[in-house]
Amino acid sequence: MQKKLLVLAAGILQVPVIKKAKEMGVYVIAADGDPNAVGLKYADKAVVVNITSEVDVLKVAREEQIDGVIHPCSEVSMNVMGRLNDELGLSGITREQAIRATNKHLMREAFEKGNAPSPISILTANAEDAWYHLLNDFASDVILKPSRNSGSRGIAKVTRNMDKDDFVKAYNVALNESRDKSVLIEQFIEGPEFSIEIIVWNGEVNVLTVTDKKTTGAPHFVELGHNQPSCYSNEDVETLKAAAVAGVKALRVNNCACHAEAKLMDGKAYLMEIGARLGGDFISTELTHLSTGIDMVAAAINVALGVKPDLSVKEEPKGVCIRYFCPKPGKLVSITNTEILNDSRVYLWEIYHKEGDMIPEVTSSLSRSGHVIVTEDTPEKAIKLAEEITGKVEFKTV
Repeated sequence: MQKKLLVLAAGILQVPVIKKAKEMGVYVIAADGDPNAVGLKYADKAVVVNITSEVDVLKVAREEQIDGVIHPCSEVSMNVMGRLNDELGLSGITREQAIRATNKHLMREAFEKGNAPSPISILTANAEDAWYHLLNDFASDVILKPSRNSGSRGIAKVTRNMDKDDFVKAYNVALNESRDKSVLIEQFIEGPEFSIEIIVWNGEVNVLTVTDKKTTGAPHFVELGHNQPSCYSNEDVETLKAAAVAGVKALRVNNCACHAEAKLMDGKAYLMEIGARLGGDFISTELTHLSTGIDMVAAAINVALGVKPDLSVKEEPKGVCIRYFCPKPGKLVSITNTEILNDSRVYLWEIYHKEGDMIPEVTSSLSRSGHVIVTEDTPEKAIKLAEEITGKVEFKTV
C-alpha cells in the first residue's frame, strides 16, 4: 500500500523534499498557510491550513490517515509535528523533544546536563537584567539572541563598553523576534562557524558531513554561503563531529534528521544549537547529496515513515559551494551579466528580486537576494567559482 507523508510547509526550501518523496513513490500531502506557496503545486494533495495550529493540523492528519510527517528546513511547526507523532504513534521526535530542540534555553540546559560543549548562556528577565549580566557575568563580548527563532533573526553581538541605550535597542530587537518573548545573553565564541548534518535512526547517530559556513560577522552573523566537504583539518572535523553527537544524545532526539551548528575556538568545539530537522539554506536538501553521494532527503523521508534509511553512497561525491547574492541596499534598477550563470558547473541558481524591488540591508537570512550552487573537483575550487560568479552578476541599486 502506498504510504502517505504530510509535509508541513511548502516553501522553496521544502520543494526538494516534496519532489523526492513523490519520486520515491510516496503519496505527498503538502500543507501551508499560504495558498500561493510554491511547493503546493508539486504535491499529490495541497492543503491550506495554519501549520502552527496543533488542532487544525491534527485534524488534517487524521482525515488523511498519514503514515508519517516531516517539517523540513524550518522550526515554526516542530511542536505540531511532535504532537502528531505522539497522538498517531508515528516515527519521529515527540512533542517534548520538539520543545527542547526549538527552545535555546532548554537546549542549553540539556547540553550542560549531557556534557555537550556549548557557550555560557543566561536566560534574561528583561533588558535591565541582561545589562546587569553583561557587566557582571561576562569578561568579554556577548551575543543577544531570541530563545526561539532561526535564520539569524534578532541575533546581535554586544560589547561591555557600548552605550546602554544601544544595548537596550539590540535587546528589544531580539525580544521582538523571539516566539516565546524571551532573550538569552551568551558568551561570544570567536572562531569559524560550521554545521554538522546528521541522521538519527533507532538511537544511532549517523554523521554524514561537516559544512563550512561564511557569515557577515558581527553584529547579525547572517549566513552568506556554505561549502562541503569541510576545508578544515581532519582533527577539527572530528572534534566537530564528536561535539554534535554529544549534543544530539543530550537532547535525546531520535528517528529524525539533525542539523547541528557549531563554532571552533582554540581547538575546541562549541555547539550553538541543534535542530531536529533537515537544515535550511539548501544544505541538507542539495549540498549534502552532492558532496557525499548520500541522499539525505530520502533518508529523512524514510525515517519519518518508520523505514530504515539507506545511507550508502549513490552518486559521485564532489566539492560543492553555495553563495548568496547580497547587493547594496536600495531600489533595484537592473540586473546584468546573468549569462555567467550558464556554466555547466552551476547546479542551481535563483534571483529573488526583480527590477523595481527594494533591496534591504542584510540583517537576517530573509534579506538575501538570491543564490547560486556550484560543483567542482574540490570544495576550494567550488568556493572560488561561486565567489567569482556572485561577484560578476551586477545588481545596480539607487
